[in-house]
Amino acid sequence: MILHSYRRIGRRIILSLTLTVATCVVANAQQSIDLAGKWTVALDSLDIGEEREWAKNSFSANINLPGTLDGAGLGEPNMLKPALTKPQLTHLTRKHSYIGAAWYTKEISIPKDWKDKKIGLKLERVLWKTQVWVDGKKVDVEQNSLIAPHYFDLTNYLTPGKTQRLTLKIDNRKFFDLSYDNMAHAYTNHTQIIWNGVIGDIQLTAENALSVADVQVFSSLANKNVQVKAVLRNDGQRSIKRQIVFNIRDKADQSIVATQSKDLVLAAGINELEFTMPVNSAIKPWDEFHPNLYTLESSIKESQMQKKETDFAFRDFTTSGKTFLLNGKPIFLRGTLECNIFPLTGHPPMKKNEWKKLFQTAKNWGLNHIRFHSWCPPEAAFQAADDIGMYLQVELPIWSLTVGELQSTTAFLYQEADRMIKEYGNHPSFMLWSMGNELQGKMEVLNKMVDVIKRKDSRHLYANTSFTFEKGHGDRPEKNDDFFVTQWTTDGWVRGQGVFNDQSPSFNKNYNAALVNVHVPVVTHEIGQYAVYPNLKEIDKYTGVLDPLNFKAIREDLQAKGMINQADDFLTSSGKLAAILYKEEIERALKTAGISGFQLLDLHDFPGQGTALVGLLDAFWDSKGILDSTEFKNFNAPLVPLLNFEKATYKNTETFHGAVAISNYFKEFEHDQAINWKIVAGDKELKSGQLSGRIALGFNDLAGKISLDLNEIKVATKLTMTLSLAGTNFQNSWNIWVYPDKKVNDYGKVFYTQDVQEAMRQLRKGKKVLLNPDWKTIEGLEGKFVPVFWSPVHFPKQAGSMGLLLDNTHAAFNDFPTDNHTDWQWWDLHRKSTTLVLDSLEGGTPLIQMVDNFANNRKLALAVEGEMHGGKLMIVSIDLATDLEGRPVANQLLKSILTYMNSENFEPEKISNPSWLEAKLKARKKEQAKQDATAIY
Repeated sequence: MILHSYRRIGRRIILSLTLTVATCVVANAQQSIDLAGKWTVALDSLDIGEEREWAKNSFSANINLPGTLDGAGLGEPNMLKPALTKPQLTHLTRKHSYIGAAWYTKEISIPKDWKDKKIGLKLERVLWKTQVWVDGKKVDVEQNSLIAPHYFDLTNYLTPGKTQRLTLKIDNRKFFDLSYDNMAHAYTNHTQIIWNGVIGDIQLTAENALSVADVQVFSSLANKNVQVKAVLRNDGQRSIKRQIVFNIRDKADQSIVATQSKDLVLAAGINELEFTMPVNSAIKPWDEFHPNLYTLESSIKESQMQKKETDFAFRDFTTSGKTFLLNGKPIFLRGTLECNIFPLTGHPPMKKNEWKKLFQTAKNWGLNHIRFHSWCPPEAAFQAADDIGMYLQVELPIWSLTVGELQSTTAFLYQEADRMIKEYGNHPSFMLWSMGNELQGKMEVLNKMVDVIKRKDSRHLYANTSFTFEKGHGDRPEKNDDFFVTQWTTDGWVRGQGVFNDQSPSFNKNYNAALVNVHVPVVTHEIGQYAVYPNLKEIDKYTGVLDPLNFKAIREDLQAKGMINQADDFLTSSGKLAAILYKEEIERALKTAGISGFQLLDLHDFPGQGTALVGLLDAFWDSKGILDSTEFKNFNAPLVPLLNFEKATYKNTETFHGAVAISNYFKEFEHDQAINWKIVAGDKELKSGQLSGRIALGFNDLAGKISLDLNEIKVATKLTMTLSLAGTNFQNSWNIWVYPDKKVNDYGKVFYTQDVQEAMRQLRKGKKVLLNPDWKTIEGLEGKFVPVFWSPVHFPKQAGSMGLLLDNTHAAFNDFPTDNHTDWQWWDLHRKSTTLVLDSLEGGTPLIQMVDNFANNRKLALAVEGEMHGGKLMIVSIDLATDLEGRPVANQLLKSILTYMNSENFEPEKISNPSWLEAKLKARKKEQAKQDATAIY
């Protein structure tokens, strides 16, 4: 046991040690006063409030706190109208906006029995700086934290038994340079808003002269003990002897599992106590499956016994090589980001039940991990995560390209780190700590910061930054990283952005080669970011402080262009494409032994940075109807059956081979497990079987193989492979497509040409013409398999299409199995195509439509039919001419189109402006190389 004592050194220092603890104070008498309710407020846009002594008055406008000016409808009203322009498309629009100082005042009464008590004021979650007056007298400190409550010692300002005026001045202007373009999520208008007010607890607290000011708990499951670091305060003028009692209780049944008492002499001022408590009872560990919690009860025996309760858990979080270990067992982080996206209030929820609902939704979708991008959530979030078993990565409130250049900012970050430790460090859910998002600048300043914080708090694992574009840094861990968050290494990509559009679909790939020179756990950075078309039905949900002018502008544009009836189909089609890409993203990570987690961007929409609608859920964490949580959990769960196979498309002269693997972070199995498999074509089962093998914790590359000779498949067919773990709900499935190995050589009555002028001559003869111009040189958009990355507004240098939309019941696809959306068999067709822009086309019908991004809403197509010049025309801007023997999908699409064109079903709608179309197709461009995956930056 170590006891350090310090003489009284002034109430300001004492306060910082006393009130920055996320614990519960319990006593016999009333110890707190809730100040929630009606306040009066005045906006001080001219900064004249102090000079004119506003602190001595009440104000004419009313507001309820907790709350914000936005919520009260105060500030500058929005005058923007819906439009497809940057102000509206950058992010959701505040209905009222105010940046500057605002004054809040309320009459308060202090109980008489608070005499000789230490009285503190707590303001939970404020942007950014707070000052306080009592009866017009200014309190001599100010607070400016973005991540912790603002605390004030009001002992010398408040009189027990008296009614007094409490005045707050809150200034939400930017006080430190923490981000480029205010995009860090602790202070931004992109997700949450730069609100003014107080959104959490507002209360006065009373403490005895002797009190437990702070308790930090460092538990060890392996050693069965708890190291306690406590701060004890003695406000008296002399030393005093007291007994201090520490009990550890099981929070579930309140049974005591350990106890210690100590007779100490507490000197006047601050006393620091360090000791270790052994726990001899059976300890229940904390993890995602068993979120067992304990409470350390600390009390000072005196006439009015006051105790502090600190929740914690027994969990040992370490690493072994490239693997995270929780309580000695490997874990895999299946995560998404939470970027302060709460579109009704514009600020994070402050109640535990609200966070539990959010985390439970994430768990329902198979996640066990949330990364808080460039911000730290409030106490309620940690409490909810503790209860549910959610693993959190928390970050300092910074996303900067100039780290370390301003000493004032660096000093502020150190202060914020100290506050994070004191406020939230005890929570078992607080597992990972990154200094911020994609930080650039003086990396040595970050390295030192990590070292300093590590020495202060060993309960978390640390990373210097969640990826960085800083040259010489982002492709390798920093020297003191406990884990590494990245999208690529010196040896290659570890996310699909750089793979899926450039490499033909292959489902036996992983990222092992990219991790050869990395020796700490890797968490893949912000994987996905596949844009989904807006759900315009979402507009009605925005009943709070934000107006979805972006959604409204898109709706108006579709209405003006006669496309509003396709809005739901655009959503579904683009969403299905995003879903198959997210599936492969996740499965490749699970197949990589050196990867210990992924962080999606995002499971739900990100409404800022150019309206980045990349989620399968909307910004409210509600389903968009693309797929349900059960389907998503097939490939995103504690245990996932996996199948390695070569490709998505086959000829019927080939044999399908698949190798079974299991990603198991669920439990240890004592015996071999049966794995069932089957291959079906529609409702018909073609083959099935059962494998058996030992499934260890971690990635299991099993010896099990499945195969199917495809020669009995005589027509183009989609097959579905399904694996399931016998006796459980764990299953997964994949599609492949099989095509007859026969090249098309009968065009029937269809005249095929790549020459526009020849096509026009044949049409004038009344012929049926398949015009298949050279896709490499016709005008249009680059053919891409992957949809818009992130946002077409934030990253405008990309092709901008979002997958195909077609009617798969149309006769043109009778011999070509396809869904209504892009799937893996379309990869070659998309890559070897140019998307036609048909905004000015009058008449005709697109058969293979491409979904455009919401910023343009153009009429796009890869195939369109129409009657013109007396003939019947089909235009296909996909390569249907070259290497058809080696491209069975293109060959089969050509066959299906020709069969349709030779049938009586081919009766296309008349094209009313053939001269425009003819000119469009005659236009030529220089052949361009495909855009590199990083070119959008």
